[in-house]
Amino acid sequence: MPLQAVESSRLYRQIAEQLRGLISAGEFDAGTRLPAERDLAKQLGVSRPSVREALIALEVEGWVEVRTGSGIYVQPPQQRNGHGAARGANGGGDTADWGPLELMRARELVEGEVAALAARHARKAHIAAMSSALDHMQQDAAAGVEPRAGDEEFHTAIAQACGNEVLNDTVRSYWSARHGPIFSRLGDYFENPASWSAAVVEHAAVLEAIRARDAQAARAAMQQHLKKATSRYSASWRRANHS
Repeated sequence: MPLQAVESSRLYRQIAEQLRGLISAGEFDAGTRLPAERDLAKQLGVSRPSVREALIALEVEGWVEVRTGSGIYVQPPQQRNGHGAARGANGGGDTADWGPLELMRARELVEGEVAALAARHARKAHIAAMSSALDHMQQDAAAGVEPRAGDEEFHTAIAQACGNEVLNDTVRSYWSARHGPIFSRLGDYFENPASWSAAVVEHAAVLEAIRARDAQAARAAMQQHLKKATSRYSASWRRANHS
């Protein structure tokens, strides 16, 4: 297959562009199944999660269809929304181009420190906002509703408590990217009631550490939560939900 190794910058976008080019050139006809994720990753010299991001971007743009348990199939031309249609769909700006898994790795590094600062600086009102957000998550998860609103409230409440407006704005920018269509589609496949319940428990550990004014424990709990969240998005397609 005429694939080329790609550079690391905006990796999933480069992968998607190569696959679009091959489809447009007739290398893969409509209805054709693409090579398996692992084979594409090997030929491109990249990780499987990066290939997955590219494939989901192409799905959002109408170039391919993901059939869980079967494979990735090329869509007919009339289904396609053009090149890079998913780009900028989350409101524009640089965050529109961030890959979900790179975003999660950045969050692990930054939000761990934000949580540690919050453990030192949070006031009663901040703690109350975090507790309210966690309650919101628990209620939604118990009702079978994705607890995204409470999740965002929880993380932004921690950022507000950290005492640094640059870090506060940084965390908000992460959530701007989190609302993008590729991240949302990842959630459609890899989030479910079990993952929501796990996330609630992980958030509770962060809140407990912040409430105890234990910066080290808060950092560790936040990093652990975001590592587990990344692992959930990197799970095998065989474990993905049917849409």
